[in-house]
Amino acid sequence: MPEEASKDAMRTPAAPEKPPNNDVTTTINIPLVNEVQLAAATGGAELSCYRCTVPFGVVVLIAGIVVTAVAYSFNSHGSTISYFGLVLLSAGLVLLASSVVCWKVRMERKKERRRESQTALVANQRSLFT
Repeated sequence: MPEEASKDAMRTPAAPEKPPNNDVTTTINIPLVNEVQLAAATGGAELSCYRCTVPFGVVVLIAGIVVTAVAYSFNSHGSTISYFGLVLLSAGLVLLASSVVCWKVRMERKKERRRESQTALVANQRSLFT
């Protein structure tokens, strides 16, 4: 008897009957958001990732240094707290590295925009004098 109960528990229930198919489909229009609308909605915060990740990266890095130092001061190599400290250290380094990458990309874009505007200005001046 107990074997039959366990066999019943292991069986998958039969699929319920599907309701009749009504050929009605619902479509939802999802509006596309462009960069200008995103900047207006967020106040321009999407372009400042390096400003946001630097403080978090520093805090996580300091926490990782402290936790790792405490773990290794008690000679707890390979314990959960030492792994946690190493994870915090690596996460802090990744956050700081990503903020440096974002900052460099932003500076490169700024230089490119300056070059483009300067080129347009020089071309405009040439057309004025000719």
